[in-house]
Amino acid sequence: MARLVRPPGPRTLSIGGSFSAFRSDPLAFLTRCAAEYGDVCYFRAAHQHMYFLNSPELVQEVLVNKSACFIKSRILQRAKALLGEGLLTSEGAAHLRQRRLVQPAFHRDRLIRYAADMSALAIRAQGRFTDGAVAGMDREMMRLTLAIVGRTLFSAEVEHEAATVGESMNALIEMMPLLMFPFSQHLLRLPVPFMRRFQHAAETLDQTIYRIIDERRRSGEDKGDLLSMLLLARDAEGDNTGMTDQQVRDETLTLFIAGHETTATALTWAWYLLAENPAAEAKMHHEIDTVLQGRAPSFYDVQRLPYTSQVFSETMRLYPPAWAIGRMATADIEIGGYRLPRKSIVLLSPYTMHRSAKWWPAPEEFRPERWSMEDSERPKFAYYPFGGGPRLCIGERFAWMEGVLILATLAQKWRFRRADAAPVVLAPLLTLRPKGGLRLRAEARSLMP
Repeated sequence: MARLVRPPGPRTLSIGGSFSAFRSDPLAFLTRCAAEYGDVCYFRAAHQHMYFLNSPELVQEVLVNKSACFIKSRILQRAKALLGEGLLTSEGAAHLRQRRLVQPAFHRDRLIRYAADMSALAIRAQGRFTDGAVAGMDREMMRLTLAIVGRTLFSAEVEHEAATVGESMNALIEMMPLLMFPFSQHLLRLPVPFMRRFQHAAETLDQTIYRIIDERRRSGEDKGDLLSMLLLARDAEGDNTGMTDQQVRDETLTLFIAGHETTATALTWAWYLLAENPAAEAKMHHEIDTVLQGRAPSFYDVQRLPYTSQVFSETMRLYPPAWAIGRMATADIEIGGYRLPRKSIVLLSPYTMHRSAKWWPAPEEFRPERWSMEDSERPKFAYYPFGGGPRLCIGERFAWMEGVLILATLAQKWRFRRADAAPVVLAPLLTLRPKGGLRLRAEARSLMP
């Protein structure tokens, strides 16, 4: 029987509850809650009841077993102001319908085609580095993954617009924490500089997306990419209708943002970890040189580069781009032996789970080798960088392949070193970024003997 008392957690007499502590440093706050209060922790953030769950079994309860009892949390509901009713924000029947229409774009035959574009664009990116020069690795990875998502999903060359689009993306991502505030939907309408910057960023992205859609409609050409599929798709399991222009825009913008931001962030952290761990870097270089022997990697090489894949897996363990997942209960529900009232927010954190000593020996250490052995003792949701259940990231296979191919391609020619000794600070925004970016020095390398 569910307990009616609240779970343990930080108590405060402040009118805002723990909102200030959570917002100022959410990773430290959640890490402390996990250490002090166990698998179920309650705290109040302003008027909102928050339940932080930090065990694989409870994560599975929310994402899989009782997923129908939850909807996306308030921050993503408010993100509809930008994303509309795309896969990231839609719920219920609308989400299932859109997922059916989008899913074929990520089938194996499509991924084989995408891999060739990924490698070609990564080879082009090789030429942007100069031996001994310092590069903003976060910006370079954003530029590269933006070009890839434009080419593979929309057959569009958007790399020449990367600076403008990238600035717009940053403006939108930086304002996402504002959506946590009560009445944030009203703040978005205020005629203040920050809000005007947000509106300008949204308009810039809309112009880019609608231009691509318009060009495709006028050409009438089926290029076999996601955009063509969205424009031509009919819901055979539903009413056999297609998508409106607004729906195509919503899905396109959602995948445009999600399809490059998360992978770029993961790759940025991968280069940082390799720079800090030269032995692991040398092992990855040896594998890449032995398997590829100087040629561009293909779809089939992903399976032939197990250590490079392990580097990417370990990176997303330590620095999962989606560092937190929020859900709102649609009715009173029992979780972890407690009764959570309707409209409670359930918070899950891959970041804290991935660093739990209960599931990971030496959790703070970068050990790609830990992925070389099957661990039957570790529950499935001790590691969930892409979520799980019906809302599992639809582009998971795309992202895994992209990460490995980019690492393999760039590492053939370059190694990267820290440009300074300043500590790297985490910035938990929409994704887990390095605060202020990441500056690395490029060093040219040749094939190992």
